[in-house]
Amino acid sequence: MSEIKNIQPTEVWGIFDQMLQIPRPSNHEDAIQAWAVKFGKDLGLETIHDEAGNVIIKKPATPGMENRKTVVLQGHLDMVPQKNSDKEHDFTKDSIEAFIDGDWVTAKGTTLGADNGIGSSAAMAVLASKTIKHGPVEVLLTATEETGMDGANGLKAGLLDADILINTDSEDEGELYVGCAGGEDANITFTYTEEEVPVGFTALKLSVTGLKGGHSGMDIILGRGNSIKAFFRILNAAEGLGVRLASIDGGSLRNAIPREAFGVVLVEEAKAADFVALVDEVADEIKAELAATEPDMAITVEETEMPETLIDAKTQKNITAAVVACPNGVIRMSDSMPGLVETSTNLAIFKSDVGTKTIEGACLMRSSVDTAKTELASRLKAVFELAGGTVTFSGAYPGWKPNMESPILKTMQGVYNNRWGKVPKIMAIHAGLECGILAQNYPHWDMISFGPTIRFPHSPDEKVNVETVAKFWEFLVLTLESIPEK
Repeated sequence: MSEIKNIQPTEVWGIFDQMLQIPRPSNHEDAIQAWAVKFGKDLGLETIHDEAGNVIIKKPATPGMENRKTVVLQGHLDMVPQKNSDKEHDFTKDSIEAFIDGDWVTAKGTTLGADNGIGSSAAMAVLASKTIKHGPVEVLLTATEETGMDGANGLKAGLLDADILINTDSEDEGELYVGCAGGEDANITFTYTEEEVPVGFTALKLSVTGLKGGHSGMDIILGRGNSIKAFFRILNAAEGLGVRLASIDGGSLRNAIPREAFGVVLVEEAKAADFVALVDEVADEIKAELAATEPDMAITVEETEMPETLIDAKTQKNITAAVVACPNGVIRMSDSMPGLVETSTNLAIFKSDVGTKTIEGACLMRSSVDTAKTELASRLKAVFELAGGTVTFSGAYPGWKPNMESPILKTMQGVYNNRWGKVPKIMAIHAGLECGILAQNYPHWDMISFGPTIRFPHSPDEKVNVETVAKFWEFLVLTLESIPEK
């Protein structure tokens, strides 16, 4: 990994290189949290590891800056574990194979973890620096952000003394974020009875692969394909051929657009050729519709081992209809901020489990309008309950309402304009930042978010632009030097 740690600025990339060596998927964060605690203590700084798994490290002001407002630099330590199906990688044990690809850093067949590893590395680089001038600084590294924002939800009041929060989890250099959408999970369950495999059928594996996937908030506006929707579109079209479903395995994470879906189906031997032809026909339709966004999409059929049982016909029909009808993607654009998604949902997971005889699904709904999210939840509930499933909701988190009079916003606009000769864009984001949650226990915080340019987070195509990391770091340093007095 030496090529990564030698990239400028080495203060940031050297720390990120260390993070690449430590497995840190959500819910497997003991090692990365222990590393962060050791990092703070080795610097001789006050370090707190709280009950929610958050790591807090406090650094006093540099001489002459003691009267400045206290700033908390905030990021999260966990990463999204996504890989291509042909990549051998255990996110709980293996390091990330990162490499330089032109102007970008990316990884071999897996997510990189620049979301939010680069932002967290920059915050820690401030702690380690002996040259940056700054007032009192607190670094807050939260736990399990990607699967439920557990650390932010579990952070207790009174642990931090800051006046200003700078979140480092945005993904477009030259933009300052002052608001984000809230979110909520819809959890879908169907139970089924097993049916015997009929005589005279052949077993086929239907695979939908090669989609780009991506962040279900940031990338939902790009119109990318959904592997689960494609799979059931084919199954619905094949209803007249008497195709039977044995299993389905689509998607893996609630906040990632599903890139792959696999299932085993049974077809009468005499109709197998007709089914293959139909799959090719529907696949051509889907690929033509998504030609601009999913050029590498592949839909294949191949013979496979005969399963022991089938999902009962009634449940198969019901789940097929429900998935076909399920709202997915952008639901409404914002009226107040052109180009911003207001409300969306991502059908993220749909998996059968022969052991429990259940089919579990998950959708992540996002909206900057609470009532719109509530209405969308009612639509999802209606679709799946009419089909015989049950729907529960969990993991709700609030949005972050923009404050256009924010003092830190004005400070950072001025810093950027003075250094680069232009004012950064003021944005809200259709993704879940932790700011809205953190504000519940720290309502006095003046908050903002920024970061380097990261593309395709939550997918194996994730990459971070090298030049923007340098610019992000310089912007952070200049901002800390410009924090006003208390």
